[in-house]
Amino acid sequence: MTIAPTAPPVTGGPSLPQRRELVTEIPGPRSRELHARKTAAVADGVGVTLPVYVEAAGGGILRDIDGNSLIDFGSGIAVTGVGNSAPAVVEAVSAQVAAFTHTCFTITGYEGYVAVAEKLNELTPGDFDKRTALFNSGAEAVENAVKIARHHTGRQAVVAFDHAYHGRTNLTMALTAKAMPYKSGFGPFAPEVYRAPLSYPFRDGGLSGEAAAARAISVIEKQIGAANLAAIIIEPIQGEGGFIVPAEGFLPALQRWARANDVVFIADEVQTGFARTGAFFASEHEGIEPDLIVTAKGIAGGLPLSAVTGRADIMNSAHAGGLGGTYTGNPIACAAALATIESYRSENLVERARELETLFRGRLNALRVNDRRIGDVRGRGAMMAIELVDPATGEPDAALTGRVAAAAHAAGLVLLTCGTYGNVIRFLPPLAISDELALEGLDVLRDALAAS
Repeated sequence: MTIAPTAPPVTGGPSLPQRRELVTEIPGPRSRELHARKTAAVADGVGVTLPVYVEAAGGGILRDIDGNSLIDFGSGIAVTGVGNSAPAVVEAVSAQVAAFTHTCFTITGYEGYVAVAEKLNELTPGDFDKRTALFNSGAEAVENAVKIARHHTGRQAVVAFDHAYHGRTNLTMALTAKAMPYKSGFGPFAPEVYRAPLSYPFRDGGLSGEAAAARAISVIEKQIGAANLAAIIIEPIQGEGGFIVPAEGFLPALQRWARANDVVFIADEVQTGFARTGAFFASEHEGIEPDLIVTAKGIAGGLPLSAVTGRADIMNSAHAGGLGGTYTGNPIACAAALATIESYRSENLVERARELETLFRGRLNALRVNDRRIGDVRGRGAMMAIELVDPATGEPDAALTGRVAAAAHAAGLVLLTCGTYGNVIRFLPPLAISDELALEGLDVLRDALAAS
């Protein structure tokens, strides 16, 4: 670890030096001062996982206002896949800001919205006629996907799954499984939302994907009934729920059942979309073609944008004026999205995600061999995780997870935890991170495990 004498000047993007540097403790004095201001000005419900305050970012580095450079294994929760302040995104956004910042697409349109819709119709799985509607956040897009499915089918019930996370609005809280911190005290929630068991290979006792799907379908048929069901919504790889990759065959079996019963199959790819898993979309790994696919996070290089894309007959079922919003498909965010999507392609970031999987899986499995507290290593692409357990019982160890994350933070590594039981560490590095920086971050993780 290099110790720098003074904080360097503010520069971000690719020009930011790609090395970990600590010049103060974490958090440093200026971050602590700003955090005190945050506490006095911002609602307590807006938490901060690691109270350092960033002045510049790029590649795999976040630099705080004290001059510390931290390795970024979070990407703003899978948002900055192409890297912070990527040149193509900066250029596109700057040009759009200079032209106009807003008209409201539902009042007077503009080409950027249409071009993003065309790109998503082209890229998302399924060789059928599609339409797209743009929104601001993942939760907003999920809500609209459910609205569209209900309008199309004339039915009301929606099924989500154990460990699911779909957002913090009223409907998406109902879809989300975890009470704290997302749901507790915020009810009552939207009605006609039901839950089915997920395929969770680490805790399923070897249950196959087909058998797990049959279990879920049995619950759906007995407790809800296909005739009442508008949609099934599922994350192809769960995010906040613990980076759970369902057993092979689970997702296709669910989709076959949905098609046979005229139930809309919605894939929530908010966290998994845009090269993150080593495919443009995680649905591609098992060849599923969602009726509707929800995207956000990695779509626009850090600007707020989300989308629902799907079968034209379903998407077009909503009446004019039923979809939209003041800021939905903002022109600046659309410009960023077009540049971001092109960067995923031109920089071959799908392949880069696969390379990062090989790197992370190899190092994490090596750690697991010598540390029985690592119960599972799982994930796809640059969306990997370890589940930490009591080695004697296999029970989740949330306390250990918290200690490891705290030790990593203090050493200059941004780590995120997740999971229904609070015992999963997730790895979401920018796809622009170098091998050298990724390996150094994994060394910090190794040391944090050893010290915990």
